[in-house]
Amino acid sequence: MGTDGFNGCTHVQRDMVFSVECGSWLSFNIDQTTLNNEVSWRDFGTGVRLGKLAREDGASLVLYECAEQVDEGAFAPHEHTGGEAYMVLEGEVVDENGTYPTGSVVWMEPGSKHAPETRGHTLILVLWPDGVQATS
Repeated sequence: MGTDGFNGCTHVQRDMVFSVECGSWLSFNIDQTTLNNEVSWRDFGTGVRLGKLAREDGASLVLYECAEQVDEGAFAPHEHTGGEAYMVLEGEVVDENGTYPTGSVVWMEPGSKHAPETRGHTLILVLWPDGVQATS
């Protein structure tokens, strides 16, 4: 882990994951009413819902919104065949690779796998360059 000259962001490089924690200087103003009215949501009934923002060829840009409490295993283990980039807009994401608080930007290399969990009300902006695939 190291801090570079980029406004004191902390970055972490792990085997297949790179993350930058910028919560100390990066903040978001999220309008929940706009999210509810302008985004097409799919509710999974587990405390997690998925909002589709854009799709082009195999790439998808989505929002995940997670309630304060979600069902255990709400996020099934999965693989990112083309990698995954996400930014934690609110809350915290935890997986086998680390803990990512609000303001974290995470890149998972193609072929990476994880089973994430969230802490508190969480909003995550996710880019899948080539989709996602469930694993067993």
